[in-house]
Amino acid sequence: MLSRLSRPQAVALCALPAAALVAVAALAPLPFTVARPGLTANVLGERDGKPVITVEGPGVRAVPVDGQLRMTTIEATGPDADVRLADVVDGWFRTDEAVMPTDAVYPSGDDVEEIEKYNTEQMRQSQDDATEAALGYLGRDPKDVKVTLRLADVGGPSAGLLFSLGIVEKLGTDLAGDTVVAGTGTIAPDGAVGPVGGVSLKTRAAVRDGATVFLVPRAECGDALAERPEGLRLVPVTSLKGAITALEALRTGKGSVPSC
Repeated sequence: MLSRLSRPQAVALCALPAAALVAVAALAPLPFTVARPGLTANVLGERDGKPVITVEGPGVRAVPVDGQLRMTTIEATGPDADVRLADVVDGWFRTDEAVMPTDAVYPSGDDVEEIEKYNTEQMRQSQDDATEAALGYLGRDPKDVKVTLRLADVGGPSAGLLFSLGIVEKLGTDLAGDTVVAGTGTIAPDGAVGPVGGVSLKTRAAVRDGATVFLVPRAECGDALAERPEGLRLVPVTSLKGAITALEALRTGKGSVPSC
């Protein structure tokens, strides 16, 4: 014989499955990746005792001692990381972390070796494109100039713009002056600058390492502005030429500098 339940008892019993689901969700791994501000590197300087950019050929110039051009990165948990609901909720309320779908961070899949191979190839292509864009801007014959780029522990294409600027700095005119400039953006062989993602985290990495100016792909101005660190000037760019023009205006105080 079944006893009759009071309404409070019935509600409590009906709530048990929902509570169980919440408990399972809290403990189960989720398809998200937690990203944080990563390393930055001065492309005009050295890393691990070797120049990030080496240029051989006529017209190579000494770069300024004080000025820097810093490429920026983010660090992310791996595709097989044990990210739980608590991590996701915590990341939503923090400004030094971002929670992203894993397949957005690792589009090549969840195999670690394949991801490393993919990122390495993306970096290699980015370096080739950066060299072509810089030499094209300067009107230099690639046969007369040898460019070597070294940044082995970083993958992906987002350092392209800064690589191009570093090459131009070493073969062209002073861009950085005495300012610590950071930035991000892909580069195409024709000099077009593209978006990269993770901009709000990269601006924090930039400020942490002393930057006061940040070059951001114009399409990502909104993201950069939303969590802009205090004291950081955001300069939107769409092309290598535009970035160079903006830096020259900043250094000389002549001409207008765009802002987000």
